[in-house]
Amino acid sequence: MLIESAHALQPAGTALPPNDICEALARRLRAETEGEVMFDAASRGRYATDASIYQIQPVGVLVPKTERDIATAIDIARELKVPILARGGGTSQCGQTTGAALVIDNSKHFRRVLDIDVQARTATVEPGLVLDHLNAQLKPHGLWYPVDVSTSAQATLGGMAGNNSCGSRSIAYGNMVHNVLGASAWLSDGELVDFGPVSTLGSRATDIANHVRQLAAQHRGEIATRWPKVLRRVAGYNLDIFDNQNEKPYTTDGTVNLAHLLVGAEGTLAYTRSLTLRLSEVPRAKVLGIVNFPTFHAAMDSAQHIVKLAPTAVELVDRTMIELSLTNPAFRSTVETALIGKPAAILLVEFSGNDKAALLPRLKQLVELMGDLGLPGSVVQMADDAPQKNLWDVRKAGLNIMMSLKGDGKPVSFIEDCAVPLEHLAEYTDGLTEVFAKYGSRGTWYAHASVGTLHVRPILDMRTDGGAKMRAIAEEASELVRKYKGAFSGEHGDGLCRGEWIEWQFGPAINEAFRAIKNKLDPINLFNPGKIIDPPRMDDGALFRFSPSTAPRPYKRISLTPILDWSAWNVQADPVTEVTTAPGTGGDTTGGFAKAVEMCNNNGHCRKFDAGTMCPSYRVTRDEQHLTRGRANTLRLAVSGQLGPDAFTSAAMHDTMDLCVGCKGCKRDCPTGVDMAKMKIEFLAHYKARHGHTIKDRLVAHLPEYAHFASRWPGLLNLRNTVPGAAWLGEKLLGFSAKRSLPAWRRDTFWRARDAAVFASRDDTLAAAGAGRKAAVLFVDTFNGTFESENALAAARVLKAAGYTLHTVEKAGGHHCCGRTYLASGMVAEAKAKAGALIDALLPFAEAGIAIVGLEPSCLLTLRDETLVMGLGDKAFTVSKQALMFEEFVAREAKAGRFEIVLKPAGKPILLHGHCHQKAFGAVTPILDVLKLIPGARPELIESSCCGMAGSFGYEASHYAVSMQMAEASLLPAVRKNPDAIVVADGTSCRHQIADGAQRKALHVAHLLDTLLA
Repeated sequence: MLIESAHALQPAGTALPPNDICEALARRLRAETEGEVMFDAASRGRYATDASIYQIQPVGVLVPKTERDIATAIDIARELKVPILARGGGTSQCGQTTGAALVIDNSKHFRRVLDIDVQARTATVEPGLVLDHLNAQLKPHGLWYPVDVSTSAQATLGGMAGNNSCGSRSIAYGNMVHNVLGASAWLSDGELVDFGPVSTLGSRATDIANHVRQLAAQHRGEIATRWPKVLRRVAGYNLDIFDNQNEKPYTTDGTVNLAHLLVGAEGTLAYTRSLTLRLSEVPRAKVLGIVNFPTFHAAMDSAQHIVKLAPTAVELVDRTMIELSLTNPAFRSTVETALIGKPAAILLVEFSGNDKAALLPRLKQLVELMGDLGLPGSVVQMADDAPQKNLWDVRKAGLNIMMSLKGDGKPVSFIEDCAVPLEHLAEYTDGLTEVFAKYGSRGTWYAHASVGTLHVRPILDMRTDGGAKMRAIAEEASELVRKYKGAFSGEHGDGLCRGEWIEWQFGPAINEAFRAIKNKLDPINLFNPGKIIDPPRMDDGALFRFSPSTAPRPYKRISLTPILDWSAWNVQADPVTEVTTAPGTGGDTTGGFAKAVEMCNNNGHCRKFDAGTMCPSYRVTRDEQHLTRGRANTLRLAVSGQLGPDAFTSAAMHDTMDLCVGCKGCKRDCPTGVDMAKMKIEFLAHYKARHGHTIKDRLVAHLPEYAHFASRWPGLLNLRNTVPGAAWLGEKLLGFSAKRSLPAWRRDTFWRARDAAVFASRDDTLAAAGAGRKAAVLFVDTFNGTFESENALAAARVLKAAGYTLHTVEKAGGHHCCGRTYLASGMVAEAKAKAGALIDALLPFAEAGIAIVGLEPSCLLTLRDETLVMGLGDKAFTVSKQALMFEEFVAREAKAGRFEIVLKPAGKPILLHGHCHQKAFGAVTPILDVLKLIPGARPELIESSCCGMAGSFGYEASHYAVSMQMAEASLLPAVRKNPDAIVVADGTSCRHQIADGAQRKALHVAHLLDTLLA
């Protein structure tokens, strides 16, 4: 059971140790380390991929807690002859972090800053520390680590060193190798060695340095002839530390630093314990010029002239990426600020320094230069910091934006890092475009025009002929690189997709020198074998994540009848025009569900901890299993049959999906649109169909159905919250946490307490709208209507005070429901029935253009999301277009001058916590706009992820601890820090969490406005 599918899952062409060795390894790791040891198929599958096209099942996974764990694991693996693969964020794009080895994940526990020397401008860090987290700690000192990779929110410093990462501003600051001062690392024999300036080395490191010096001297002629003379050369080992070939010297004083041998070595020489980094002063000011080009060639040809103005960055965004960004609601408004008409490409040209006023003439010089180049009026000048940051955020998301193309054909990374001298950049890109066309594809371009490294990925279908085309394109691209004296590997490393090109680039003599370096440091080939030395063929189909039909064991999607409509993903895209076929025509045996899952490219954007929602459970656990990427990977493995025939509805899959709180953060934050909340609904429907529903499931799901009757006996039902032992008994019988209060029942529900005079009839409301008078429909949900009726009543009073004819839909014996509680329990058919009835009731108003105004984000936004994939037809889309949150409606009407009410000052600071679904649909800004209608109000948004309640999630005993950890991450501390502030939270569950966790009453925005009506 330990290694139940090791060899069945393992692609041909790689070799796992025998099962008895794997079992011995797992047994000893569990006995001799304190780390988390994972050898089950699902866990190994989650670590079998990185952000590349490759997949290799590891032997197992260790998440170490102490340095002793790592040292012990190295000793055990050496004794058992099992390879080791050190891993950080797992975001490598070339397959560096995949292999048939024991994967050791540094990212959970080895993320400390060990030392900061402000005067010397150095920092010593552990390898699992994320770049953005380091820079956050450096910011108070006015310092930063300037290797600013686009994945800075998830890339670990150890992984960056392994790849010799570069970043957007390498033209000013250099690559990783230029900014590493020292390293401490274990060798394969277990010795811990300090790597640094050669004058400071111990005996073991000195011996290594002498060996490398002799190799450099021996191959001096070959190095001078074959070594690329460009900044962006990250292939092989840095043998040239003793004979510098980089256009930017590795050290400022010309000395040799042995730590630079490890940089770019992809974990094949040693296992990093710590890194000492060179820091830089944070530029106090930046300005940005966005140059719009009519042709791609013009952009490429201009780069060589622009760099003469000494910018800190020159970054390309091509037309395809512009178009994809414009279709993403998170990026559209930002991208529009950068455009003049419809350019074929834009270049982001940044100048930085200590004084913004002194930088403004640099923008003027850029404008003049473009005029001299025949492109007057082509520059958008951006001096303010906020819009600059927003645009750089879009650029940083470039890779994932590019990967958002639907269909089996995807932009594939294998030649994207080729670097050529700037004077040849236009000719190189023209030539490569012709190569793409020759093989029926096209490239999407972006990235570092400043240093001649353009990320380009031709669109290939790796399930069919993609491998063969990849090989052919790579061979022709290599000839172009050689013609223009460039480097085949210029940023993201070698890994599996460029490893075999090392000998092509450097020749057999230098390649043997690389082998000699590997043998000197790791003679037993313990660390990450198959990378740099003896790599496999780049087009070995057995190593592909999506194996072609010609592979020995091709992975095929299972047959699955989806519950929701995933046909929008079941398409194919033309690799040249990128036009997709009609929904449902993609040939997916799961109706598009598998293709939606496969939109995850593993880039790890969901590992971020900055502002935004995604991914709240990972932020608490830091476990790959509880990450959006981890869930998507597990789903992909299951629906492709790689985890067994019943894996999709297995207990292991349930464990993987369990902590997904349905926040929908990924719906907005994931640039490729992985909607895990919707995928969880699909999973739950199938899982519950197989395993059945619990009493708790039924109580939650059917709440809207029995709430009307239950509210008649609030005294009896509320005993659970007051009678000693009742909460404990409820936890044992039903699974609701005894530590959590449940919503209090009340008799005066909205439907019993409302003033009938406030609401008009159906016909009168339609007539009012037809006559051009202001009208709206108030959709009162179960929660605000039953448990917090004051919110619904307040919303009605506010809308009435503003002069709206108001209607609310009802039904005999209860109220209409959106179906949200049923969806949360996997009862999609029941949800469809409830939502369908609600939509039928709302349809006449929607057809008349009357806004449908809701109070609870999860309920109202169901009308804009899940109801559209339930098979309810065009009526669902009609209603969705008129469905607005209360704050969205008020903000819209106020902006149009139609919302006229008089409000009193609040007299206190206002804190706002946004509901996850509001964030996912961009509905937080309207709340701030509405709060600003209050005289003197300056509302402050709490930068928080999910509150941790997520409907019934936080009420459940099994989730209580995680729920509170989510809340304590930022929300509850912010509330406690401002004891006098009015706290606004539109989500019912959010308000409950704030009440339980901070003993503070949070208000719905409608309730607050009602209390301030003059």
